[in-house]
Amino acid sequence: MSVAEIDLEAHRAKPRAASFAAQGKTTLIGLSKAELGEALASIGIADKQIKMRVSQIWNWLYVRGVSDFAEMTNVAKDLRAKMAEAFDISRPEIVTEQISTDGTRKWLIRFPSHGAGRPVEIETVYIPEEDRGTLCISSQVGCTLTCSFCHTGTQRLVRNLRPEEILGQLLVARDALGDFPNRDAPNGAFIPESDRKVTNVVMMGMGEPLYNFEAVKKALLIASAEDGLSLSKRRITLSTSGVVPEIYRTGDEIGCMLAISLHAVRDDLRDILVPINKKYPLEELIKACREYPGLSNAKRITFEYVMLKDVNDSLADARDLVKLLKGVPAKINLIPFNPWPGSNYQCSDWETIERFADFINQAGYASPIRTPRGRDILAACGQLKSESERMRKTERLAYEAMMIANHGE
Repeated sequence: MSVAEIDLEAHRAKPRAASFAAQGKTTLIGLSKAELGEALASIGIADKQIKMRVSQIWNWLYVRGVSDFAEMTNVAKDLRAKMAEAFDISRPEIVTEQISTDGTRKWLIRFPSHGAGRPVEIETVYIPEEDRGTLCISSQVGCTLTCSFCHTGTQRLVRNLRPEEILGQLLVARDALGDFPNRDAPNGAFIPESDRKVTNVVMMGMGEPLYNFEAVKKALLIASAEDGLSLSKRRITLSTSGVVPEIYRTGDEIGCMLAISLHAVRDDLRDILVPINKKYPLEELIKACREYPGLSNAKRITFEYVMLKDVNDSLADARDLVKLLKGVPAKINLIPFNPWPGSNYQCSDWETIERFADFINQAGYASPIRTPRGRDILAACGQLKSESERMRKTERLAYEAMMIANHGE
């Protein structure tokens, strides 16, 4: 296998990759405009200047992408110095960057402990495609859901990520991919949407986003602000395993696209694959989906369905899936199971997956088969697990041997 793992010591020395949330300083990343105004008032900026300064700083943070107050050239030097003493706008620490043979990138990102006992780490993945570039963002360090087919679920929950840590993943990716304007570009310059590398964001990384609702909401509202990072809400998808009360809140308070980690069409099986089903069974989950605001053929819910050999891949399962989703504007993503050491599952045979997809298509639902991306760097769906829970060398060798046997890589 050819996997590029990059030493980022030199990169970390640059201002954009400085230590995140310097000791004793308040980070401005992730604050609402009102909160940003309050922070500026706290260092003595006059009320009559607050609105202008908020607008300036917001533009520098989210349009121009700076991470050093010294670069805010239209802000007075003494004010820049005062802000640098009190506030922090630096990036998270990038521990490693891995690049898959298919172009997928995975960053291991480190954050301060914030009560977790030691610094914590998460993984963020960028998937380039012909018509888009999708960034898969994490919302928690670890996960509580213990979905039986998911590698991430084998890592215990350490803590929720903060709004600035969720946004920090997007900022790191845009830095690395050259997605902010050139420093010499005119003030206020945007990267045209057609030229962006990160066009889509999916909350499908480590953790259950709806168990960290407030932080995720705050981060996504900033990410979708038109005068900042300016991601369309139709290009932001939040994936949940089925936290039903928060699904209603997501529709009302965030308004992004919704994806459901479904994976089974019977409660008895879903109780095993996705244990949160015991709390919010399929009837309640599908009801919340039917009532999601703004549903139409142009705004469909994505249902994710991992294909597990001899578990959920029969034509009877396909028929029950069509019946379950009847009347719901939906797209069904069929996901070939991504293996990991210690898993008890196998991926369905390709013929079985295609037969399943054909049945769904004939019933009137789009059912693309997701092409596995980044498997060689454990960046594929269900494989993320932070380096603080790194596989032992024997596990890594076993995984690589399994990949070679299965895929001839």
